[in-house]
Amino acid sequence: MPATDLIKPLLILLCLSPASALAQTDSPARWLDPANDTRNLPTDGSILFWSGDQQIAGFRNTALLSPVRQVVTGEEVMPLPRAERDFSALRYEVNGESFALADYMQHNHVGGLLVLKDGQIVLEQYGLGNDEDTQWVSFSMTKSVVSLLTGAAIADGYINSVNDPVTDYLPQLRGSAYDGVSIRNVLQMASGTDWNEDYADPASDVATSPSDMLALMQFMGEKARVAEPGERFNYNTGETNLAGAIVRAAIGNNLAAYLTQKIWQPWGMESDATWISHGPYGGELGGCCLSPVLRDWGRLALLVMNDGVLHDGSRLVPEGWIAESTEPSAGSDNYGYLWWLNGDGTFRASGIFGQGIYLSPEENLVIVVQGAWPQATGASFASHRDGFFKAVEASLSAN
Repeated sequence: MPATDLIKPLLILLCLSPASALAQTDSPARWLDPANDTRNLPTDGSILFWSGDQQIAGFRNTALLSPVRQVVTGEEVMPLPRAERDFSALRYEVNGESFALADYMQHNHVGGLLVLKDGQIVLEQYGLGNDEDTQWVSFSMTKSVVSLLTGAAIADGYINSVNDPVTDYLPQLRGSAYDGVSIRNVLQMASGTDWNEDYADPASDVATSPSDMLALMQFMGEKARVAEPGERFNYNTGETNLAGAIVRAAIGNNLAAYLTQKIWQPWGMESDATWISHGPYGGELGGCCLSPVLRDWGRLALLVMNDGVLHDGSRLVPEGWIAESTEPSAGSDNYGYLWWLNGDGTFRASGIFGQGIYLSPEENLVIVVQGAWPQATGASFASHRDGFFKAVEASLSAN
């Protein structure tokens, strides 16, 4: 199968819900020389079941497997000062057992780990053969970027407010269950439309939805309404792609260009990135697959921690947007505008196979992880992630 034929399984399975756990196994430390990536790239099968070296090679080379758009850096790079800390004594607990940093890196198959405290790098490590130049696929972390770009489009006047009807921007959905659904409802995954996200069911919506964006809108426009808009949270891969389409329609351009103009260049990212699109001529996936380097995810998190205020004092998003985005919705205490909420003031951008940003505004702390969990999700991996994050936060808070 040609590499470009992998676009269908990529589009279907990249944006798995973090709630959809699969069987889980542990495996020893993994490493793949990037020089060997091309000979290990997957040639067929679903991304969900790539394994071993195929998985590592595929995750850091999505541009060789699918159509992408480029996100381009500017001339100025935002410095990230270093203030390394010694984490050799750090311990975290899972089910009564004690683990160290090295255990976390191996157990959770970590490809990159970055910890920023007060805007400074206190820890930066790589695994799996990755380094500071590795562009690693983010999966559903990208949703949170779309949330930021939605705020930017409101600040720029392209979108009036999150209360605008979806059909004002996507008229193809008029006369469907999306009549009366607002942008806010879509950002909160609470449109009330029917959607089956069961990955074990080959007849589910997520397994049968088309990859072409126009066909996807027709597919979703045929779904029934099962709840009033705003009342019920339902993790919906297709709907996050609609969120990206709303921004594209509003700005009259593609998301990669808007991200370049609004964040990548003015905020000073250090490297280009790629963003998977709906086929060679389609727009970017709203729900997935931006691939930056590790430190640029850290910079993005710092922009969020800075309330969306750029270096020159101008605002990327309206005042109050970050707070509004990270408030619980009527449908879920754990979800805002495409951000996961932890219930304690911290929040996350999260992607399958171990991708994530953990943001603690109170501690001025950011933790970024790139991973290659052997499965999309799993309780043991999540327990080690959460235990490690809390131990890092407690360690830095005490110092």
